[in-house]
Amino acid sequence: MSQALVLVVDDEPDIRELVKEILEDEGYAVVVAEDVATAREAIEERLPDLVLLDIWMPDQDGISLLKEWHDSGAIRFPVVMISGHGTVETAVEATRLGAVDFIEKPLSLARLLLTVEKAISNFEVSNAAPASKSLTPIVGNSDYCRELRAQIEKTAAQNFPAVTIQGERATGKQLIARHIHTQSARSAQPFVVLRCDSLSDANAKRELLGNENSAGFFESAASGTLCLVDAEELPPVGQQILLEAIETGVARRDEHAAVALKAAVVSCASEQLQRTISQGDFSGELMDKLSQHMIHTKPLREHPEDVPLLLSHYVDRLVEQDGLPYRHFSVAAQNKLRNLEWPGNILELINFVQRLLIVGQGVEIDLEEVDSLHGADRARDSEQTGDSMQIPLDLPLREARAEFERLYLQRQLDSVDGNIVELARVVGMERTHLYRKLRSVGIQAGRKRG
Repeated sequence: MSQALVLVVDDEPDIRELVKEILEDEGYAVVVAEDVATAREAIEERLPDLVLLDIWMPDQDGISLLKEWHDSGAIRFPVVMISGHGTVETAVEATRLGAVDFIEKPLSLARLLLTVEKAISNFEVSNAAPASKSLTPIVGNSDYCRELRAQIEKTAAQNFPAVTIQGERATGKQLIARHIHTQSARSAQPFVVLRCDSLSDANAKRELLGNENSAGFFESAASGTLCLVDAEELPPVGQQILLEAIETGVARRDEHAAVALKAAVVSCASEQLQRTISQGDFSGELMDKLSQHMIHTKPLREHPEDVPLLLSHYVDRLVEQDGLPYRHFSVAAQNKLRNLEWPGNILELINFVQRLLIVGQGVEIDLEEVDSLHGADRARDSEQTGDSMQIPLDLPLREARAEFERLYLQRQLDSVDGNIVELARVVGMERTHLYRKLRSVGIQAGRKRG
């Protein structure tokens, strides 16, 4: 099944590229347009699943284009308006003409991702469209996978208000959260993903509780499920708000308004969570509230018997979704891959399969080809761990600092296999700022997703 296509219409190149990079890293296909004329051409070529439309542009404003679509009889896709200096009257006019939401610059990463996901899913439901994506199954016949499926079923049936899923990165924590939601009594309600590293103490209250003009994450999740990804990254203000909401059912937005938390909270946390608590960076009291039920995921190296099924599953998925040529693994190649460590877990396996489908030839993937590609990966990793950060010492300080940042960020990006969420954690930057920094030093962010 193809990716959801987002058309970004904005006359500011930095905004277009930033939004493109963020959305592509989240798995969307993105087309950009610098003006109304280019937007019309893009829509003629392929109908988007969502349009992010800037209001103020030099040749024709976004409201006029929205009116054009409205007057044609039907808007065939959801439209979210973007503005750096909008007014209430502008927002009302955009809503009257069919816009589904309105977001302001400077763009908040958390707000952008939530708005895009809600706009696409709600538009599909209102138009009786099929589901945007079928849920990926829990693939594997090991004792671990059978027990995991049983845990998911039991957890969903018991309808816990708070569940924590803990384990190494890329061990399927968010997928498990989606399965719990889908099998629970809340399945008809929203499943809303909050990436906790996108929050800061400065914006946590606004993002979680919203304001008089827009809903926050609590209200958006309604009586469904609020999934906290990288829960240990929730900033202190966010922790306080969430703790208050879990204890009392509401959190105070201001002296006049309170926002209810009706959703179940499923937290996806790394294996470093206990260390974060012991260091005082995460509230132990909050963690007790979030862990009414615990599920622990295992790294791939601890259930290697599932590797052959995973290889077959992701070959089929990459062929279907990305149009890559079909290939299959020989028994010897499968046996080799069963015995690798897979430090990057499922994500590393997907990327490995994807490269074999892209660069290989012939229908069968044999042991020699697997050894060759794996050997190249080991050589690359060995080179990256060496002393390769050679910076000329005769540069001016500003240029030397920029070169250090470029080398440092490139090495860190390679070490996490292009995973921006993981990179943000490693370097200690909020993702919106990180994207800008990567672009400023000439590094292309984002990775292909399987």
